[in-house]
Amino acid sequence: MKEISFYSASVNEEELNQIKSVIENNNRKEGSKVLEFEENMAKFVGAKHAIATCNSTSAIHLALSSIKLKRGDKILMSVNSFVNIPEVVRHFDAEPIFIDINTEDMNIDLNKFEKALEANKSKKLRGAIISFIAGQTPDLDRLYDICEKYKIILIEDATAALGVTYKDETVGSLRADMTIFSTNPSNGKHALSRSGIIVTNDEEIANRARLLRTHAITTTYDDYGNLDYIYDVVDIGHKYDMSELDAAFSLAQLQKTNKFIKRRKEIAKIYTERLSDVKHVAIPKAKEEHIFNHFIIKISRNRDAFARALKERGISTGLHYIPLHLLSYYKSKYSIKITEFPNALTSYQQILSIPMYPALSDDEVHYICDNIIEIAAEWI
Repeated sequence: MKEISFYSASVNEEELNQIKSVIENNNRKEGSKVLEFEENMAKFVGAKHAIATCNSTSAIHLALSSIKLKRGDKILMSVNSFVNIPEVVRHFDAEPIFIDINTEDMNIDLNKFEKALEANKSKKLRGAIISFIAGQTPDLDRLYDICEKYKIILIEDATAALGVTYKDETVGSLRADMTIFSTNPSNGKHALSRSGIIVTNDEEIANRARLLRTHAITTTYDDYGNLDYIYDVVDIGHKYDMSELDAAFSLAQLQKTNKFIKRRKEIAKIYTERLSDVKHVAIPKAKEEHIFNHFIIKISRNRDAFARALKERGISTGLHYIPLHLLSYYKSKYSIKITEFPNALTSYQQILSIPMYPALSDDEVHYICDNIIEIAAEWI
């Protein structure tokens, strides 16, 4: 029996060489890897500014700090988002407003999103954080038009979508106020590196994010973050700057992004060809631009038992995501009925994310397919 993890990083000499260069650079002959990573990210995306952080959750928190989110403000989001999205909103004592999903790609339902804005009577509704599920975007032109019409701030959560394009343009360079990326698409505890980054074309937002990233200290730093012995603080900031080692690792990973996307698409092609006509298994529609940071299938019944059966055969799985209104804190805090978001609820009862990462071999992918097909053939 094979043992196949849900996610494993693809690492080779390039990461080791980048990290080694940081360790050996004690005499500071070379420049900062953080600055190099930011410059490379801005160039890769096609944005004017890139602000690196220690992880993607801190990037989202810093993004909200940069727009001066206040107590009682409201932020719209899909109910099918990872928990860090409403979590950072609540840290401001602000309010997350959940929106149901569409059934095709599990992204936010833009009809319901616009209806929520139409019905809004509060000046406290500041913006939206829109997550791109699995590496696929919603209709971005429509999303941008809606946000501009209602004059709200748009933050794209593209932590599972680095390198995704929309109409041949790279996401992060388009019409959002900010886009959040990560070079690590896994939320696992054993990630080799955790990076977050904000990209934006708004100079005011970029400058404020850079200020708040490291305690809102205004005194001059050198390229390595060493502080002058006299300094001043002008606001309430954070300690969200990225380490040189994380930047070195992330830089090597960033340079492989297109290679990673190509390999994930190859894996997705195998999954799609082998699983499309399997009884009890459905594969959601995928746009041509889908970059498959996750591969999500739907099991018609007894999803949890199906996942256990795969685990018994050495195959780990995940969920993207448990709808936010089913989580104890939000269900209790906002007294939300389980049936409040029917599309998300129905989807959640069926979805199952199977292993998807560039390091998977074709043999492992076929092993996963073989076992899904075998289990499905006996499924009741």
